[in-house]
Amino acid sequence: MNEQYEKSLSKLELDKVLSLLADHASSQAAKDRCMAIRPSADADEIRHLLEETSAACKCITIKGSPSFGGLYDVGASLDRAYRGGCLSPEELLRIAGVLRAARQAKSYAEGEGVQEASVLDLYFQQITSNKYLEERIFNSILSKDESLQKIITSPSYAKILQEPIVTIRSDRFVVPVKAECKGQLPGLVHDVSSSGSTYFIEPMSAVNGNNELRELFMAERKEIERILAELSAESADHREQIKLDYDVLLELECIFARARLSFAMRAICPEVRTDGQLNLIRARHPLITGKTVVPISVRLGSDFDTLIITGPNTGGKTVTLK
Repeated sequence: MNEQYEKSLSKLELDKVLSLLADHASSQAAKDRCMAIRPSADADEIRHLLEETSAACKCITIKGSPSFGGLYDVGASLDRAYRGGCLSPEELLRIAGVLRAARQAKSYAEGEGVQEASVLDLYFQQITSNKYLEERIFNSILSKDESLQKIITSPSYAKILQEPIVTIRSDRFVVPVKAECKGQLPGLVHDVSSSGSTYFIEPMSAVNGNNELRELFMAERKEIERILAELSAESADHREQIKLDYDVLLELECIFARARLSFAMRAICPEVRTDGQLNLIRARHPLITGKTVVPISVRLGSDFDTLIITGPNTGGKTVTLK
């Protein structure tokens, strides 16, 4: 039965329709969720899903489409932080990305053009923004990169070397010297080029400066580790809410993807019947585009319950059946 069911879905080209839906989602998690959708046989569930899509369409019409960019599943990272683990800068940036998306979604719901109550309100009400932690993470990690760059390019260290060309070997400033001239510059050899023609020498006059620089690097590394541990602990304190934010945002992203696809298809919300009647009025196959498409009207189950479809090849029999 299951094999026959999947075969039917393949014949109906559901995967291609879902691929169109996934194209309207931003995050990979939402795209995956879109591709995993399967038809429902529960009329109430179908009506609820259609109501969500219609509400999202109305939101987009009134105030545009919300952004859900930067959504990553941060659950595993938050659990590790909760157990006392120190998260990497990339993990923290992803957590901040979820927080930013939550804040933007909250602002979208509460912003101009607020409409009457809808089924989407429950989703938006569950979201909690945390601008303080969001900015703490973004500012701390970005400033780390900037401070490191300042140390590497600081003119004061270049003056210590007294040479215009400076490179780095093993976290220490060195000067590239021709092999035949290496004896003319007292210092420590840190590396030799593969051809042997260049020696990378740390001049004795630069040793103290390099030592100070290395101490700064070590102090900075400790400070970075302290900040990362602090931010990890703060994220762990809000673990459950951030997880909930992510789950709700992911669901909203899929709902608004459905709405955007419905606009692209010029689709309408159908009436769901449970009495066996079917009445399609000027229906179009969702995968056939262009002005040459001939819409099809077909009804079944009212005054008759048997329908024979005949016609020539490429006449539309298969499309009608689908």
